[in-house]
Amino acid sequence: MRYTERIGSKKGHISNDGARGGMTMVTLTERASAKIRELIAQANVPEGYLRIGVQPSCCSGFSYGLALDTERRDDDRAIDVAGVTVLVKEGELRYVDGVEIDYVDDGPETGFTVFNPKLVPSCGCGASYTLPEEAEV
Repeated sequence: MRYTERIGSKKGHISNDGARGGMTMVTLTERASAKIRELIAQANVPEGYLRIGVQPSCCSGFSYGLALDTERRDDDRAIDVAGVTVLVKEGELRYVDGVEIDYVDDGPETGFTVFNPKLVPSCGCGASYTLPEEAEV
């Protein structure tokens, strides 16, 4: 049986950061890791994972999606981070490399934030991002 729960995420701020080598790097803050483990425990499932995906967004580019999942697929790459197994589709690894996920508990702003310093805005609305090598010049 598959269990998937959408987790609301907000976009992070854009800044510059150095490259991190050849492996996919995902960071969970302590708050994010604790909240994800809590949500998995509340779901009362034997094995729970955090799935990070990208989806088309707005007029161009993409945005991140986060979900709890209980099923690993053949094209998933599993990354163990801070006590949480993060699943990413092989074809989306380059978009996830460098991502930092945090959890903010601040009234109406409560939720997960996804920050990737490698991304650039891809349209004027501020809801879509892309990798610099894919940006139109």
